[in-house]
Amino acid sequence: MNNMKGSEIMFKKLIFLVCLVLVNFGQMFAQNANNKGKLKKITIGLVGKSQSNPVFIAAYAGARVAAKEIGAKKGVEVVIDWRTPQTESPQEQARSIEQLAHSGAEGIAVACSDANILTPYIDEAVERGTQVVCFNNDAPSSKRLAYYGLDNAEFGHALMQELAHEMNENGVVAIIAGNKKAQNLQRIVQAVLQELKNYPSMKLLPNGVFYHDELPEKASEVVARAQKEYPQIGGWVFIGGWPLFIKDGIKWKPGKIKIVATDALPSELEYIKSGHVQVLLAQGCFLWGYKSVEVLLNKILYNQAPEKELIVDPPIRVTKENVEEWSLNWKKWLLKEAVNR
Repeated sequence: MNNMKGSEIMFKKLIFLVCLVLVNFGQMFAQNANNKGKLKKITIGLVGKSQSNPVFIAAYAGARVAAKEIGAKKGVEVVIDWRTPQTESPQEQARSIEQLAHSGAEGIAVACSDANILTPYIDEAVERGTQVVCFNNDAPSSKRLAYYGLDNAEFGHALMQELAHEMNENGVVAIIAGNKKAQNLQRIVQAVLQELKNYPSMKLLPNGVFYHDELPEKASEVVARAQKEYPQIGGWVFIGGWPLFIKDGIKWKPGKIKIVATDALPSELEYIKSGHVQVLLAQGCFLWGYKSVEVLLNKILYNQAPEKELIVDPPIRVTKENVEEWSLNWKKWLLKEAVNR
């Protein structure tokens, strides 16, 4: 009798232990499943020059698409922290870089309004363990990982060559040049002026380089006022496409004055179609964001630096002949951005 009770007690203990083991296995399985459902989160800050400039909105769209596409391939959740000033301010950019680094962002992509101001903030961010890349405008003396964008000298020469062709290498030219402290714009201006020396029958209007706030309305006013005051101007180089970002940004009849401009955003393409602008040299604004995120993720996840520190993105020539074809790129990019939003 006692043996039967003892066997019953042992059996109950065995059942209890089996149940306990099963419960523990169940908890472990649930925990593992839960962990698999949680992807590693990586935050990348994006600091453009200004939210009022559509080229940086395009870069933001590219960064968001890269976050979804590349993040999914690499099995991580990528968050883009948009820290671009409403209007251009290197001081605000500096604060954004500082805040992102202190908050633990793994990467930052920045288009420097003033490299001299931003370099110490970039260096501090890198020292704290945040990877930094520059796009559009570099900070070459900083500890940034890489720069993605134009070769500014080659680009300036190309702009002037295009205008010389359109003006039959004859006449007076002027330049709008945006922020005087932006090193990338200054390099482009110097290259334009150097190339101009190759055309003896072409002259720069005295004091013909016009600096201004990088706002469409401001740039349009500068161009209209200069053209009215100096009607001898036969052609313009737009170092940035600012007047073309708005409707009626050009105040004269199509073809009267020749224009070669930077960028080829959807709004600018209308000026090619109307004949106000003869040539656009398109920068990869969407790709600024996309490629910057790609470079940063390779470094953050695999400690893989790009093969070259300077990743040059050559411009694409857009004219009436290929404007419709180029516009398809924007439809594709913006559709991707809308799907991934």
